[in-house]
Amino acid sequence: MHGGLELWLFAVALGTSMLGGLLGMASGIFIVPVLTMFGRIDLHTAIGASLISVIACSCASAAPFLKDGLTNIRLAILLETATTFGALCGVFLAGLIPTQYLFFIFALILLLSAQQMVARRKELPRASDRDIGYSAERMPLGMTLMYGAGLISALLGIGSGVLKIPAMDTALRLPIKVSSATSNFMIGVTAAASAGAYFARGDILTSVAAPIALGSVLGAVLGARILMKLHSDKLRMMFVCILVILSAQMMLAAFGINLVERAP
Repeated sequence: MHGGLELWLFAVALGTSMLGGLLGMASGIFIVPVLTMFGRIDLHTAIGASLISVIACSCASAAPFLKDGLTNIRLAILLETATTFGALCGVFLAGLIPTQYLFFIFALILLLSAQQMVARRKELPRASDRDIGYSAERMPLGMTLMYGAGLISALLGIGSGVLKIPAMDTALRLPIKVSSATSNFMIGVTAAASAGAYFARGDILTSVAAPIALGSVLGAVLGARILMKLHSDKLRMMFVCILVILSAQMMLAAFGINLVERAP
């Protein structure tokens, strides 16, 4: 693989990880569509590289959130038990589900997540971003959703943050920044649970994963710093817009419609 492609992979990881760090969900949800649609990389190879990026993002951006007190560590450890179990189940199913079905599942989940976050926004009272009291509600529902997030994470290599954040926001009723920071703390563990299996199957190519991992670390740190200064309402709407755009792209891919042709 020549240097131009490696530089492109690094740039993709830097940009997507900055956006992922800003939203508290790592870059997996962005890297998989970009690599498959623009880089024409095989879906399972893209998922393997994405999992490495997720681990790098989580490690790089967790420190700023912990320092600022946004991450709920006790809740993260509890929820991670369900998510990790779901990820292990997803690993065994990953090779059995056709690619088009995975794209379709991805698109539906993104749309559902966007709808839930918009509905949640209408219920929230106007409040300051700082010193908001909260408590986790409806834990059985939250644990069930975390299992599903881990399952989908292993199938699609998206780090599950895109599902964990709406779940914590709508089911557990946590503030959006707390959801983002806590999710970021958890996603690395979830990705690590399934990355080993992808590596054993040969789906993680170092020539692809290495430049992505390097770009992810730098991008995640920059994104986490921006998140600390962003208003919660703007963060929520940015999240929703990105979910809708990615859902449309993945739905087209599910039906074999590719808007970007392979370069000659």
